[in-house]
Amino acid sequence: MIKDNLIEVLHEMEEVTKLFKLEPFDIYIIGGGACILGEYTTRATLDIDFVDLGYPAKYGKVFVLLRDYDMLEYQSTILSPTYKERAVKLEEFEYINVYILSKEDIAVSKIIRLAEKDIEDLNQIIPNCNKEILNSIIEEILNREDLFESKKTEFEKKLRIFREKYDV
Repeated sequence: MIKDNLIEVLHEMEEVTKLFKLEPFDIYIIGGGACILGEYTTRATLDIDFVDLGYPAKYGKVFVLLRDYDMLEYQSTILSPTYKERAVKLEEFEYINVYILSKEDIAVSKIIRLAEKDIEDLNQIIPNCNKEILNSIIEEILNREDLFESKKTEFEKKLRIFREKYDV
């Protein structure tokens, strides 16, 4: 049901984009929304977090349909520089390009917080992840020079806990 609601909202975004004759755009969904859309977890959420790709202001009339959303700056988000290569395109969209991050990218992005809901998600996601890919993503993030230092420091702190808990 939740997945259907998210898909419906994304279809509404696609229709509004066409209605206003806006250029098609890419959207990379991260977090709980991606977990629901990709069926990575069973936890319910209606919020959608996505990576800010530098959208022009005119797309505001499209994003407002998401209601509860966060547009995440790349420099402050735990993402590998190669996340787009692993992202999964949702084929039911024809005008806009909707992608969800891979299980591995989602898992690594959750390391920085390790809050209770993140651990619940990780407990469902990690058994289906490729550990080589997880380690590669972690290494790429540790080597990022454009990540805010405070974010990198917190990520490194929580990384030890993550590695121990999930044997990564």
